[in-house]
Amino acid sequence: MNEAADHRTDAITAPISWAARADAEAVADHIAAIISQPGRQWLAVPGGKTPIPIFDILSRRSLPWGTVSLMLTDDRIVPDNHPASNQGKLEAAFDATPAHIEKLEEGMALPPFDLLWLGMGADGHIASLFPNMKVGMADQAAVVHTIPDPMPSEAPFERLSLNLAALVRAKEIMLVVRGCDKKRVLDEAIAGENDLPITQLFRAARCPITIFWSRT
Repeated sequence: MNEAADHRTDAITAPISWAARADAEAVADHIAAIISQPGRQWLAVPGGKTPIPIFDILSRRSLPWGTVSLMLTDDRIVPDNHPASNQGKLEAAFDATPAHIEKLEEGMALPPFDLLWLGMGADGHIASLFPNMKVGMADQAAVVHTIPDPMPSEAPFERLSLNLAALVRAKEIMLVVRGCDKKRVLDEAIAGENDLPITQLFRAARCPITIFWSRT
């Protein structure tokens, strides 16, 4: 490896580990352990299809939901009853629990999350921070208005997203990722071989990061 590549790799200082199991039950177990800790727990969770079965497992568990606040890492700017709304799906998933569901608002104050749960696209995007956007670190954690670039054809909507500063303030980060193509992106990011949003997260984070990866 050349000196430049060595320098990029050394810049990633966050402790990164790979979970031994990455099925929905294992992910739910990890989240449940955070929720069960004393005090109020703030969790940021992703939208999309992957979290739905995990939400279902969690919502049926006897946990101290009254001390839990949930917020999306990002969402499409659509009404809550729109089929593309992740807010609507999140509220429906935990409707039977006393968990508090926060709604993303541009410029809102943000806590340092006890757990930040992220997915990742095959293009290396995280939350709604996409490769052709200027993801760079801002001074303050914030919810920002983003326009995906490239715009996903399956969800062609403008978004609200936590910015990179908000993501890396978390006390712990977990990534739930499926597919061999995404595994290659993760490996390259950890090696510092690109400048995708996922790589920028790894470089900026200082908290523990656990990756739950599986082929399917």
